[in-house]
Amino acid sequence: MTEFFELYPWMLPVVIFFGRICDVTLGTLRIIFVAKGEKKKAPLVGFFEVFIWVVIISQIFTHANSMIAYLAYAGGYAAGNFVGILVENKIAFGFQMIRIYTKNNGLELVQRLNRNGFGSTHIHGEGVVAEVEIIETVVSRKSGKKVMDIIRTFDPDAFYVIEDIRTKQKGIFEVSSAGAPRLGK
Repeated sequence: MTEFFELYPWMLPVVIFFGRICDVTLGTLRIIFVAKGEKKKAPLVGFFEVFIWVVIISQIFTHANSMIAYLAYAGGYAAGNFVGILVENKIAFGFQMIRIYTKNNGLELVQRLNRNGFGSTHIHGEGVVAEVEIIETVVSRKSGKKVMDIIRTFDPDAFYVIEDIRTKQKGIFEVSSAGAPRLGK
């Protein structure tokens, strides 16, 4: 590989930059898989992350006198963080609990969520100022936007909290493509 960079020295910073984008993006995904307990995905992604990093860092050490290579390394790291966040948002891996607080009729929101395929739980609560209805639903992160649209349509003044969850068990989760509720394990 060293001969290639001797023939085309302008390619070294390009390879370093894009290599760092790849390994940092994979690192972002690996951290997410570790946090979610994905025992098979995390090590596999980690293998490729470190392999790319070793190849890139060996080129940095081989060409240790190149400030452009250092800048490409740092720039690739920064860009890799950005790309990693974009990729993570796109794949939207995992589940969220959305807890909604509203002064409106909570049962109506539960029915809207159910009609759209989301299981939910309704609780009556006492807020600081007034009584509130609390609705909780566990959804895939990919469905979060749809649920938020339902909430905003129901009550634009609703207060809500979204929490990432590591595991879920039992219960009714989003409706399957066949139209039946998917029961949790």
